[in-house]
Amino acid sequence: MEFTKMHGLGNDFVIVYGEQQLPENASELALQICNRYFGIGADGLVYILPSDKADFRMRIMNSDGTEAEQCGNAIRCVSKYVYDNNLTDSEEITIETLGAGVQKVQLMVNDGMVEKVRVDMGAPILHGLTIPTTIDSDHIIEQPIEVNGQQFTFTAVSMGNPHCVIPVEDAATLDYSVIGPILETHELFPKKINVEFITVYNRSHIEMRVWERGAGPTLACGTGACATLVASALRGVTDREATISLKGGDLYIEWNSSDNHVYMTGPAEDVFRGTFE
Repeated sequence: MEFTKMHGLGNDFVIVYGEQQLPENASELALQICNRYFGIGADGLVYILPSDKADFRMRIMNSDGTEAEQCGNAIRCVSKYVYDNNLTDSEEITIETLGAGVQKVQLMVNDGMVEKVRVDMGAPILHGLTIPTTIDSDHIIEQPIEVNGQQFTFTAVSMGNPHCVIPVEDAATLDYSVIGPILETHELFPKKINVEFITVYNRSHIEMRVWERGAGPTLACGTGACATLVASALRGVTDREATISLKGGDLYIEWNSSDNHVYMTGPAEDVFRGTFE
């Protein structure tokens, strides 16, 4: 199996192109390939597949073998891959995702290579049962939650995959190795959840750290950055566009008031290529 290792702000993936459909053993392959000691090492295994709805289709297997509905960093990597490898010559493409439908992508090209990618991530889902949580409410904003004897509040958002966004005093130094997995599997979240710990610096700048469902701590999460901006705007502590600083770098997120869609702009990078046997 030929592969390309890529990353979006340090959130890294093994990208595979050429399959016609998701392999039946994709879950087992993800466990083997993503292992950082006995495999290639990655946060996820991503397949670029044919689509009858869009230019390409993306399927994402987390490092624990579960499938993710969507991933903002992965879609930027896929977008760069298809353009840089001459699978398309268009700087505007569409990619079908499992949880967020077809998404429109704008490629920012320099000297024939993609430098940045702007993705229309669609409208945020805010109804509690649809995210999903067990709370039947149109919006879940600053909802109290207790974890391991600690009190927090969270705002829930889905960007095609579920997120709970938790304000903390200093996201950059927070040790969330214990509370992250507890929150991921909390009874309020029937399909588990991605957890963002955030510190708002001002109305246009947020620090964010993430515990990803199925992957644990990662250096960046694109959908998480989108959820963070939406949650912060709903709380009234930021404007509807901001820079989100993650451990691996910055993403620029906009929540457009005219179409209610969230737009994410950020880089994607090649690391190396090889063959897995």
